[in-house]
Amino acid sequence: MTEDNFAIQNKRLYEQLLRLTAGDYQAFLYDCDGTLADNMQAHKDTYVKVAAGQGITIDPAIVDEFAGLPIPAVVVEINKRYGSSFDPEAFERSKSELFYHEFISETKPVQFVVDHLVAHAGKVRIGVVSGGSRKMIQKTLEVLQIDHLVEVLVCADDTGKGKPFPDPFLLAAEKLGVAPEHCLVFEDGVPGVQAAEAAGMQWVRVDEI
Repeated sequence: MTEDNFAIQNKRLYEQLLRLTAGDYQAFLYDCDGTLADNMQAHKDTYVKVAAGQGITIDPAIVDEFAGLPIPAVVVEINKRYGSSFDPEAFERSKSELFYHEFISETKPVQFVVDHLVAHAGKVRIGVVSGGSRKMIQKTLEVLQIDHLVEVLVCADDTGKGKPFPDPFLLAAEKLGVAPEHCLVFEDGVPGVQAAEAAGMQWVRVDEI
């Protein structure tokens, strides 16, 4: 895609997102990976590389299937699917280190979603709610140059239950001082949407725009 074509497509997607998010919202809560950050292929590559290091070949599509779940929960699903015995916490540590040192600096924005966040910062409250580690998500937001616009960051270790449970979104709303019904969630996966609905929040699937 040429630069001009990318700009035209991004403008069209951005305008469509603006229409979908018009309303009396007081807070926008964005997922990070796959929603603000175009890094899902890199995440899939790290899952595959860590698994291969222990002799298991996995189909990276399983990561899409369980997008939005915390890494240990995805590893549990990998174990079920492949009969493997990965320790979820050890796998997460290996994957996170690999991603942090080899991939994160190359993170690109999902431009129309990042543009949407930037345009609304200071007008509505801004939160990022992710199943990733705080270290990883904070660094990703820094690479995208939007960390200074995010008022509240809720990550994997901040709640006992992650997506698809409502706890992360409810915590973000509480920290922002906004009632759940006045929050709009931006997601790219089923668990995130389920969490938003369970929290009593409206949602948008940015990957379906």
